[in-house]
Formats: sequence, structure tokens, C-alpha cells
Amino acid sequence: MKNQNFVRNLVGTAILAALVLALQLLLGSLKLGPFNITLTLVPIILGAVLYGPLSAAFLGGLFGFLVCISVISGNDAGGFMLFSQKPVITLALCMIKSTAAGYLSGLVARSLSKKNATLSLFLAAGIAPVVNTGIFILGLLLFFQDTLVLWANGQDKVIDFLLFSILGINFTTEFLVNLVLVPVLARILRNLRFVKQELAV
Repeated sequence: MKNQNFVRNLVGTAILAALVLALQLLLGSLKLGPFNITLTLVPIILGAVLYGPLSAAFLGGLFGFLVCISVISGNDAGGFMLFSQKPVITLALCMIKSTAAGYLSGLVARSLSKKNATLSLFLAAGIAPVVNTGIFILGLLLFFQDTLVLWANGQDKVIDFLLFSILGINFTTEFLVNLVLVPVLARILRNLRFVKQELAV
């Protein structure tokens, strides 16, 4: 039984990893301002709900690695600007925020799945963008204050920029997309027998 579960988790994680690759490389980002709104958190959250924190951390790390490539290549304009100033910190920030988002989402899903499967799914879907965006904002405030002031068009507008641009547009869009798509996809996967019955809504 353990071997069967291991194989199921491995195959499921591999399928979601392929989805992460497809979304990020082909159609995973929508351009709004200097940043990209990503759809790639969706398979990461599904990994968290279906297969646990380690699977989700791996998927988040894969996402972070792909973002690093996008940043280095200049495809992500905002990220490239940060990379040109502090490359190591920028790449570390890309990896940490997505990996942590997956892992913490998985912890939440695992801890609540047996008590309330529906609640665990929605909380996992919500916490991933919170962690992802929260770590990014923290990184900006700690290491890229001058760039943040430039993007905000002045020191006195930094708070407005964070609230209405990063949080108001980027975060809100990603948050709502995850809350809508994850439960729907979880139900589809349940019907396809990729997930145990109690984990779906």
C-alpha cells in the first residue's frame, strides 16, 4: 500500500511538474505593470492539496527556477532590473518565495484535510499567493528600497504603490484565480482518480 501511494504521488507530482513547465513557459504570466501575474501557483497548490508539502515545495522550487531563467534572460522586465543590481539576492528571492509558498500551502492542507477537506483546500489556495507575494514585498523593502522608490515615482508614494499595484492588482488577481481554479481542478482530478475522495470538494 505504501509503495502504491508513493508511486501515485510520484506520478501525480510529475504530471503537475509538466503543467508548471507548460504554464510558465507558454502562457503562465499576464503582464500588468512591471510585474507578471502568474497562473503557475495553481498546479503548486494542487500538489500541496493532493500530495503534501514536499511535493508542493518541489513544484514551487521548479517554478522559482523557471522564474530565475526568465529574470536572467530579461523576459521579466521588473525582475531583470532587480537582477542587474543584486543578482544573488534576486535569484534567492525567486527561489525562496515560491518554494515556501508551496511548502506552507502543503502544511496547511495536510493539517486540516481530515478535519475539513473543503476548508483545507481553500486555505491552501489562499495561503500560497499570500506567502509568495509577502516574501517578495519583504525582499523589496529589505534589499531594493531605491528601486521601489523609482517604481513608485517617489518616496512618499511607496505605500500607495505596494497597496494598489502589487497588492491591489497582482496579489488580488492571483488570489482570486487560485480560489476559483483550484477547487474546480481538484474535483476534476478526483473524478479522474488522481486524488483521494476526501481531498476534493
